Amino acid sequence: MDATEAINGRGRTLTGTTNIDSRASWAVALTALGIYTVSFGAPYITVVGLKSIAAELGSARSVPSLAFALAWFGSAAGGIAMGWLAERVGVRWTVIGGALSIATGLVLSSFGGQTTLLLSQGVFIGLLGNAGINAPLYVYVSRWFDRRRGSAVALISSGTYLAGAIWSAPFERAIALFGWRDTMLIYAVFEIAVIVPATLIMFAPAPETAVPPRLPGAATTRWVLGLRPSAVQSLLCFAGFLCCVPMAMPQGHLVAFCSDIGIPATHGAAMLSVLLGCAFLARVFWGLVTDRIGGLRTLLAGSVCQITAMIGFLVTQDEAGLFAVAAMFGLGFSGIIPAYVVAIRELFPAAEASWRIPTMLLFSGSGMAAGGWFAGLIYDYAGFYAAAFATGIAFNLANILVVGALVWRQGRLRGPALARA
Repeated sequence: MDATEAINGRGRTLTGTTNIDSRASWAVALTALGIYTVSFGAPYITVVGLKSIAAELGSARSVPSLAFALAWFGSAAGGIAMGWLAERVGVRWTVIGGALSIATGLVLSSFGGQTTLLLSQGVFIGLLGNAGINAPLYVYVSRWFDRRRGSAVALISSGTYLAGAIWSAPFERAIALFGWRDTMLIYAVFEIAVIVPATLIMFAPAPETAVPPRLPGAATTRWVLGLRPSAVQSLLCFAGFLCCVPMAMPQGHLVAFCSDIGIPATHGAAMLSVLLGCAFLARVFWGLVTDRIGGLRTLLAGSVCQITAMIGFLVTQDEAGLFAVAAMFGLGFSGIIPAYVVAIRELFPAAEASWRIPTMLLFSGSGMAAGGWFAGLIYDYAGFYAAAFATGIAFNLANILVVGALVWRQGRLRGPALARA
């Protein structure tokens, strides 16, 4: 290993690799960003309309919270199978199938009661819908980039937050004017009209990437960071679950939380837009950071920023203060998920990305699902959100410990490599 590779500690040199980044690569990435922004807008109808849906269905808040959670869990759980399918039939067809399924889920949700809402969100919007879009596009776009892979993955993954930033306020107005059921029907038509043509036009086969050199004791020698590859993958998946539990809580309950403490729903929706808009803007910064210091270190930095903002939600109820905390939360957490993807690409062979990345997304998506549901469940039991936010902080702290241990092991390997270089 040479000195450059040792200093970066990222499993590949900054020189001596084939640079496949191009204008076409960025066009593909921007298209993927647009598709994420539209496809992940669908579950946010349930978030913005949480209180209206609960009131009309005669349910506790945990029911629409669970619907949102199932949409996230379904998109994560279906990712492994959809990643396998995309390798065989092409990402174009899994994305189109996902778009059609999301529209079906919205239509069914608009006509049914509690059970139909839960099944439609979990199965059609999640398991068959966003699952066919989310993991396959992560893998697909990562194969269009070499030098700027961190920036590209950060860009496309920000679509999930850009969706909330763009759609929260329009959904609040549409629900007030037409009701949540008609809002879902309108969005179903829009979603198909945008995603299907863009997919057919833009998603050609990706260029092949060379398999980069491994870290000392990497997967090619059956070791990663001095551990079995399965152990490192398991720790990354566990860390992904832990960090996404608190990540989901403000996103899924901020509008309802604001309403509970006397802040108008329109201001709550605007606050959610600020949170997710800041997350989108910060993704560019976090992508550059990931390209510079690598996936694992970026994970640790993002997790520390996230727990700081979670503490802010716990101690602040002033509207201006909450806007500031929401912005800080968005700026802090936004680099975490793409950093996991980049860390996997750095630590493991490229040929394994089609199942390792969806597996990690299964656990991170499960954390998102659990966090949204836990917050609703804890609220129904305690009657306030402070207990839920405190639980999220505990999960976040556990994530810092796990990721910190991996960063420490990486540093131990990098030091001897530098000395040899």
